[in-house]
Amino acid sequence: MFSGSIPALVTPFRDETFDEPAFCRLVEWQIEKGSSALVPCGTTGESPTISLEEHMRITDVCIEVTAGRVPVIAGAGSNSTADAIMLARHAEEAGADAVLVVSPYYNKPNQEGLFQHFKHIHDAIGIPVVLYNIPGRSIVDLGLETMVRLAELPRIVGVKDATGDIARVSDYRRAIGEGFCQLSGCDESALAHFAHGGSGCISVTANVAPKLCADFQAACAAGDIVAARTLNDKLHPLHRAMFADCSPGPVKYAMTRVFDWMTADVRLPVVPCSDAARQAVDQALAHAGLI
Repeated sequence: MFSGSIPALVTPFRDETFDEPAFCRLVEWQIEKGSSALVPCGTTGESPTISLEEHMRITDVCIEVTAGRVPVIAGAGSNSTADAIMLARHAEEAGADAVLVVSPYYNKPNQEGLFQHFKHIHDAIGIPVVLYNIPGRSIVDLGLETMVRLAELPRIVGVKDATGDIARVSDYRRAIGEGFCQLSGCDESALAHFAHGGSGCISVTANVAPKLCADFQAACAAGDIVAARTLNDKLHPLHRAMFADCSPGPVKYAMTRVFDWMTADVRLPVVPCSDAARQAVDQALAHAGLI
C-alpha cells in the first residue's frame, strides 16, 4: 500500500511557534524531489512537545498543501488511547490517507493492552492504520503473536519497524503474508530491510536529502543492488549523523545548512545539537554532495 521514501517531516519552529510558511515550503519541496508519501506529527515532528491544537493544525496544513499528490500518513500516536482516537478521527476528517500510531510510551502496557489500544483506534476510524513499533523509545515491544492478531483487523495494513531487528521482516512475511506493508523506521538499515521484503522507509534523512533517498528506494524496488548500495554508501554517514545527538536536533541543523528558510529551533527538553554533532552533520552533508 505504501512504499518508497517517506519523510517523517520535521516541524519547523520560529520564535517558539509553528512556522507554517516554512512547513508549506518543506512539503512542496519533498513532493518535488520525489518523496512517495509524507508523515507529519511523528517523533521527528516533535509530537511529544506540540500541543493537540498544533498537532491538528500541522496535519491540516500537510494535507492541504499536498492536495492529493502523494499520500499523507498522519501521526496520531499517544500514550492515551482516548487522545490517539481523537487525533486519528481528526486526521480522517481532514483527509489523511492513513494514520501512523506508535506503541504507547511510559505506560508499559502488556501485549493484551497493546492489542486493545490499537484495536480501539482501528475501530474508531475508517482509514488504514500503520503500526509503529519502536521499543527504544516506548519501552514496550509488539510481539509477533500480537502483530499477527492486529494484522487480522481489516484496516491495520502495515508496520513501521524501528526495532533494528531485520529478521522480523521475514518473520512477519511468513506469519502474515506478502500483503502486509513493512516500512523501515531506521534509515541505516533500510537496504537490509528491503532485501528481507520491506517496501520502503519512513525516513529522518529524507528531510534533508529527499532526492537521494527517493533514488535509493527506486533502485531497491528495481532490484538494482549495485545502484542501491552505491547510493546507500553516499547516504550512510548522513544516516548516522542524524542521531549524533538527540533527534531532531541534528536533522534540523542539517536543514539550515541546505536552506535559508529553516531554523534549527527545537522544543525543550530537546536542545540544539552539540558542536560535535554539527561537525558530524557537516562532514556527512559534504560526503553526500549536499553542501
